Amino acid sequence: MVEPRSQRLPLSALLSFALVAFTIEADNEAEHRIPHRTTTRTGSISMQGAWLTSMAMWFNCLRWIPEQGIAVHEVEHLARTRTNWDGMRRWGYIYFEPNPTDHRPKPPLSALMVRATAHGRTAQATWRAVLPEIEGRWVERFGTTRIEELRAALIAVVGEMDPGLPDCLPILKYGLANEGAKPQRRAMADPTIADLPLPSLLARALLAFALEFERESAVSLAIAADVLRVIEAVGTAVRDLPALGGVSKEAIAMALGFLARRGFAVVTTGNKVKAVRLTPGGILARDACDKLAADLERRWTERYGEVRVEGLREVLKPISGDGRREGSPLFAGLEPHPDGWRAKGRKPVTLPHFPMVLHRGGYPDGS
Repeated sequence: MVEPRSQRLPLSALLSFALVAFTIEADNEAEHRIPHRTTTRTGSISMQGAWLTSMAMWFNCLRWIPEQGIAVHEVEHLARTRTNWDGMRRWGYIYFEPNPTDHRPKPPLSALMVRATAHGRTAQATWRAVLPEIEGRWVERFGTTRIEELRAALIAVVGEMDPGLPDCLPILKYGLANEGAKPQRRAMADPTIADLPLPSLLARALLAFALEFERESAVSLAIAADVLRVIEAVGTAVRDLPALGGVSKEAIAMALGFLARRGFAVVTTGNKVKAVRLTPGGILARDACDKLAADLERRWTERYGEVRVEGLREVLKPISGDGRREGSPLFAGLEPHPDGWRAKGRKPVTLPHFPMVLHRGGYPDGS
């Protein structure tokens, strides 16, 4: 039985819950295994290894760097998205060297060769092992049949989409908007959709939805889903937004800055409490975003077929739940190791309705 549309979460939210949960579970395991540096809440720093990053930096960078090195522009062609090159260098994963065939005195970054450092090679080996292991945990947790059904439902939809989509969500641009695959990258796409790992299937479906949404919206899907959605009509304390939206305070600050500059929101300070309220234009934008998300799902149903789109929704529902700690089975896999950085912070009460992948390290909640 199909639930009434007025009562159901957007398909993009169900996809987001699953992708964010998989990423955090994989991040927690990789952090536990990789010698790394990170600043804790008390400010202390572990000086071993490279600076800690998230799964996105595997997909958009480390995955494509062979032992003998590769040209920077070739990595971007293979990944079909950009990475934070300067960050990955500063964090200790890669280094650059001149291409021996390029005799220009100052070649551009795209022409340089990139190689993995010793720390980078350790991270590569760890991520190659962690991803299938986490997918195996999902099979144990949710059952072989359900995960096979999820993969089949995703393949049925993703197989109809642009093959040039990357295998991860891109680092968000200005306005927390998504970047799609460039035309010249499409020939480099992996043709074996059925062989993609589960997070890549989730990411391709979610990115396709977001790109279509953002072609028609004045506000990115990340801002609409994680910030506009949770601001009350009477205003909301800014300090409450990270918990309500499931994303970091840094991501919230970026979103509020954009909304304020565009005249969609006003941030005020009274009684020592910073609060945000939507302007009339912001309320119109929020309502337009809600309508557009529903319209897009109807278009997907017409384009890809009701069996495919509703089938994907139905198999996601028992896995994703409502995205909240008390209403989503996904939280069963999100308990961090005691030595992990997430163990030192406040436990999240909700998963983001859209991932906030930032240049800060690619974490799905903007951390």
